[in-house]
Amino acid sequence: MDLAFFHWPVRKAQIQATLPDGLEVDTYDGDAWISVVPFRMEGVMMRGLPSIPGVSNFPELNLRTYVKRDDKPGVWFYSLDADQSLAVWAARKFFHLPYFKANMSSVANADGSIHYRSSRECSGASFDGVYQPVGETCKAERGSLEEWLCERYCLYACSKSGKLYRGEVHHRQWPLQKVQYQIDKNGIGEAFGFDLSGAPYCAQFAKKLEVAVWGVELC
Repeated sequence: MDLAFFHWPVRKAQIQATLPDGLEVDTYDGDAWISVVPFRMEGVMMRGLPSIPGVSNFPELNLRTYVKRDDKPGVWFYSLDADQSLAVWAARKFFHLPYFKANMSSVANADGSIHYRSSRECSGASFDGVYQPVGETCKAERGSLEEWLCERYCLYACSKSGKLYRGEVHHRQWPLQKVQYQIDKNGIGEAFGFDLSGAPYCAQFAKKLEVAVWGVELC
């Protein structure tokens, strides 16, 4: 997985203006948040079917914010980039998620760092950075900003017709580490009006975690 969370605070009103009807921006101490999440998918499969070599493992890059509906907190994805065409098609068709095909690479260096690159085919929206875990693994403290940002157990999506969907997400609490990083390019928020060129307010790393996403349902 070799996943990194990079987080920026954003004005609540700016986020709310980008959300579909029925979703409310979620906040922590009055601030809304945007996160960029690069990682590598491994062993992806439909429930009851085996993973397929060459299709089940691929880099993915998410741009997300934090929302709620009927007081149920979750994640809203502005974009999800992947370099696997079948995964892009399936996620759009069955989960109504805004996946995009991108040219991507996730390279593990000898020093333990990850060099991650992504360039979206349709627009050129790109990310280029190096990140590396440091220190011991731990779980986010209860009530902390880290827990609020990382421990989300549902996602929301919207169909082309405007119908709102919710999908349940199941996983153990994230095994987090501190992370050293250098982000040389980060333009994936620009299409939505977000300038994420500055350093993130906080960041975390997770080496590996098994995640199960159930099918989405109308909400």
